[in-house]
Amino acid sequence: MKVLVTGVKGQLGYDVCKVLANRGIEHRGVDIEDFDITDAAAVEAYLSAYRPDAVIHCSAYTAVDRAEDDAALCARVNGEGPRNIARACKKLNAKMVYISTDYVFPGEGEHCYTPDDPTDPGSVYGRTKLAGELAVRELLEQYFIVRISWVFGKNGKNFVKTMLRLAQDHAELTVVCDQIGSPTYTADLAPLLCDMIETEKYGVYHATNEGICSWAEFAQEIFRQAGLGTIVHPIPSSEYPAKAKRPLNSRMSKDKLEEAGFSRLPTWQDALSRYLKEIQ
Repeated sequence: MKVLVTGVKGQLGYDVCKVLANRGIEHRGVDIEDFDITDAAAVEAYLSAYRPDAVIHCSAYTAVDRAEDDAALCARVNGEGPRNIARACKKLNAKMVYISTDYVFPGEGEHCYTPDDPTDPGSVYGRTKLAGELAVRELLEQYFIVRISWVFGKNGKNFVKTMLRLAQDHAELTVVCDQIGSPTYTADLAPLLCDMIETEKYGVYHATNEGICSWAEFAQEIFRQAGLGTIVHPIPSSEYPAKAKRPLNSRMSKDKLEEAGFSRLPTWQDALSRYLKEIQ
């Protein structure tokens, strides 16, 4: 099997390539310097030359607030980019993994969203990621759409690194307490994606680390495990204005993973413990 991984400079693409290398699977990690995913001709030329059996598409526009003012670029990267990749995969009869997000849901209530629940994004970012999902579904049969949330990994910026950085200069921090979801450690997610492409168990999945928390609870656990005395003051989202609407409910059911024979990811607390050791 030969695998192409987009977004190799990001948190997830980095870890996916690491897993493929450890498994001895032929692969190539690419980023914007190799080709622009919004350029259909460039995508087709690159994939036609490399001829992968599977593409794990990790590239995305993820600056959620900036997207509100940069909707056209966000739509090209998150909507047209996956469409171009999917179109090229179809010509090659290659499998495709598309990484999506909890932001495709309205983010209300307290239930766990299932992969088949109705989508209704409340932000530009969410709408463009949904557009990517729809493009993949429209063009391909051999696809895995994997929705994740609250991502952290070694190779990039994330909430854990931000909290640790802020704790250097602040004895106390305010963090929102009414957005509920599950963190996702890319080192745990990457092996699952690599397992998926070796099967034909296509469809839409949710994959986050087990357990739920608020951002404030996540921050408190970060400081506890890091041995820091930083105090977290929980506040509602209304006291932390942001340009883009955040989902209050990012709970997602992972039952479909088990039903398909895939393993659930470890708890987020366990993942955080291993991550803190990784970045020390």
